[in-house]
This record gives sequence, C-alpha cells and structure tokens, in this order.
Amino acid sequence: MGSAVSETSPSPITQVQELLDGEEGVQPWQLERDRAPLATKIVVAGGFGVGKTTLVTAVSEITPLRTEALMTQASAATDDLSATPAKTTTTVAMDFGRITLADDLVLYLFGTPGQQRFWFMWDDLVRGAIGGVVLADTRRLTDCFPALDYFESCGLPYVVAVNHFEGSERYEAEDVREALTVADRIPVLIMDARERTSVIASLLALVGHVLDETPPD
Repeated sequence: MGSAVSETSPSPITQVQELLDGEEGVQPWQLERDRAPLATKIVVAGGFGVGKTTLVTAVSEITPLRTEALMTQASAATDDLSATPAKTTTTVAMDFGRITLADDLVLYLFGTPGQQRFWFMWDDLVRGAIGGVVLADTRRLTDCFPALDYFESCGLPYVVAVNHFEGSERYEAEDVREALTVADRIPVLIMDARERTSVIASLLALVGHVLDETPPD
C-alpha cells in the first residue's frame, strides 16, 4: 500500500477537533448555554472491507473525516480482495462522524482500520468509548474475531451487526451468533451499512445494551 501525505496536512486528530469546533451541522441545543448534551464515543470495528467507512458516512450529520489511501500492488500479498474485488481504497487511520440521537444525546463515531498492521491504533481509538459495533460479513466471519476478542478483553460492551452484501447468502441473527459463539446477552443484528435508518437502529441497540451492562451508581 502506498499513499502520499503532505508534510503540511493536519493530523487526523487535528481534523477531528476542527470538525468538532466548526459550525457545520450545528443543532439548536448547541446554542443554548444552559444545556449540556451527553456526548458519547462509539467505536466501529471489524475486518478489512466490511463496511465501517460506509456506516460512518451513511449516518454522520457532519461531513465525515475519512483517512483513506489508494491501495497499490504493494499490499496485494496482505489484503485479500476476493470478497471485495471493487475495493480500491482502505482506511489507514480512522473514520470519524457525529450523529445526534436526541436533543441531549450525541454520538461520536470512530471507525477503526481493519488490517492487522494498523491494529496498534485501536488502544487510542477505544479510550473513552462507551461501547462498540463489530461489523461482520457472513462470507468471512473469521475476520471479525480480532475485534470480538479485543472488546471482550478490555470489557467494552458491544453489539454484532451483520452487514449483508449483495449476492451473499442470507443468515438469521441466531445462526451468526452460533457461528461466532457470541454470548446470549450480546445483541446480534442484521443491518445494511448503507442505510441510515438501519445504522441508527444498530446504534440505538448498542446504547440500550450499554445501559443494561452498566451497573447503576
């Protein structure tokens, strides 16, 4: 993989801060000084090419930050494109978006890079998150095991969202649960990362699951 990055280009973290400080997508409650919305962080993880960038883009109410680079022949030995032959770019740092679910509830979405060589960034991206969405592609379920193992090891509540691709065989949520050996308490959802309403339903399911998993004060 290769990409040219200008020495004067702002870092992804700086770009995120600029989006947060900007006026784009300003909500009415943001102009009321006596109202402090609950801002929460959600991490979207999964295998390479499973639809993380698509999910963040579909639901974000601001122009999403996407750190994608063109794929080159140099990555051919490590990036399996058999299931996604039309894919030409890949996330090399993170995706970032924002969605307001209610007047006082804002979700900041951080999409993780999928390839193993970028996993070192996960610790930083997960820090401060209330929960995660693990995207799964039924054609290659094993690709989501690293995300499942990671969230389990750090104790982060999560849901599994099956992103069915066109032409792939359809499976019920419980079939996917059994294949992944996911505990009964973990929600397993069928969704379409391209559809805003479908993504919102998955995010609401995660928020509900986080509330169930979080012990009361």
